[in-house]
Amino acid sequence: MNGAPTAVYLDYQATTPVDPRVLDVMMPWFSESFGNAHSEQHAWGRQAAEAAELAREKVAALIGAEAREVVFTSGATESNNLAIKGAVRFALRHGHGKHVISVSTEHKCVLESCEAMAAEGAEVTVLGVDENGFVDCTALAEAIRDDTVLVSVMAVNNEIGVIQPLAKIGKICRANGVLFHTDAAQAVGKIDLDVNAMSIDLLSISGHKMYAPKGIGALYVRRRPRARLLAEISGGGQERGIRSGTLPVPFTVALGAAAEIAQADLSREGERLVSLRETMVSRLRDRLGEIAVNGSMDHRVPGNLNVGFAGIDAEALMAELPELAISTGSACTSASVEPSYVLKALGLDVAAARGSVRIGFGRFTTLGEVNTAADMIIKAVENQRSGNSARAAE
Repeated sequence: MNGAPTAVYLDYQATTPVDPRVLDVMMPWFSESFGNAHSEQHAWGRQAAEAAELAREKVAALIGAEAREVVFTSGATESNNLAIKGAVRFALRHGHGKHVISVSTEHKCVLESCEAMAAEGAEVTVLGVDENGFVDCTALAEAIRDDTVLVSVMAVNNEIGVIQPLAKIGKICRANGVLFHTDAAQAVGKIDLDVNAMSIDLLSISGHKMYAPKGIGALYVRRRPRARLLAEISGGGQERGIRSGTLPVPFTVALGAAAEIAQADLSREGERLVSLRETMVSRLRDRLGEIAVNGSMDHRVPGNLNVGFAGIDAEALMAELPELAISTGSACTSASVEPSYVLKALGLDVAAARGSVRIGFGRFTTLGEVNTAADMIIKAVENQRSGNSARAAE
């Protein structure tokens, strides 16, 4: 690694470290047990296939699915593309409809997949959200047409951590015979998910958001009633013909281990992360006065906090904090100098959006780190405000 690592890492929504327990499980599959899971004519292949299937069962158990409904992919971006493009292309090819509904605060890969389908003849409706980040379920129900194929609403927003009412959305979709897809990259392993209770037909998973390696994910594809997709990748027909390519057994094993750990620790870890978040908010408010919390606090994933500081530029603030890893929003749009489109969708003006940061707590965050990070942020905010006041007086 070039350069010193940051002193405190609080960007767990961007990525998580691989849990050492996950690493221990996956490492032998790179060398000692290196078989191709599709070479079932010999022991090496059968051993790899069995390991992959066990991992599939563990991932399925975490979301209340059947193992055969889990399709391994390279991550949530691929899963989202496969779910949206696959479902819409199947419908267009067979004359089953052409309309897609999504939400303005979705991840870019969802919004851009919808745009790609519009270029192929689909019609797309993008719904807004309220000031807390929630989609209006009444508006969603009214937007469904006779030719609606798919509704795609993310489970947990990657910037503001808001949990959408999945069961209510799923019920609306099921009643109208419409597929319900959810990008659950920020939700799996963090909140309770049940694809049957929530009437979810397609669900995207990302390994590196849940302490597995980058480069592995999954797509849940409902069997009954069946969610039909056209494959994005042509090849040997692996993964029930939905996603061809040789399974990366070490990574599938890792995702299974991560799912098993998350399921065992879900409730306890959630309570711990909420406590850390409350400590951060309390410490910031004690020293800085009122701060703006972006998005609902009552329906929010435990490890997320998105806060705004009046009169502060977040980019300049982070420049003063080289030993602290926080962010202004999605890592996938960090190259943009524009204020967050998610925060603007909540109704924040440009100044408020530019003054907001995302703080992400995770499995390896300690109370001491939270207190240290809070003090670092407070000092940087005070310095920036003092500098702004001095410049204004000149």
